[in-house]
Amino acid sequence: EYQVGGSTALLDAIGRTIHKIGNAQKNTADDYRAEKVMFVIITDGEENASREYSADKIKAQIERQQTKYGWEFIFLGANIDAVQTAGRFGIAPDRAVDYLADSAGTELNFKVMSAAVSTFREKGTVDEACFEDIRKDVQRRGKRER
Repeated sequence: EYQVGGSTALLDAIGRTIHKIGNAQKNTADDYRAEKVMFVIITDGEENASREYSADKIKAQIERQQTKYGWEFIFLGANIDAVQTAGRFGIAPDRAVDYLADSAGTELNFKVMSAAVSTFREKGTVDEACFEDIRKDVQRRGKRER
């Protein structure tokens, strides 16, 4: 459980969640184990409070899950450079998207991710084009003041 309040322990949140989902996958009977894992990171701030995990440790975790288990990682970031931040964690640029952290931008995020999850469940892949609506929203309405 993560609390809102100005501090962003982003690395700790990512690391703990990867570990928890990995353990759940490992300890679940084959018949009930998820065939595919999509791990979506949504943040509206820079990392500034993690104590347990470093960017290098997160990158190693992500690369292991991608390579060994085929996990898909998506990074949505507001008030930061999402592509640069995701790249530090080993997430490909086409899986990182800036968004506007207002009500319209957040609503659009969830609409797009709902469609992305449906496609992922059906086809086993994420179509990079699904993020185009979010990118167009940022271009059209512009980045908000940080």
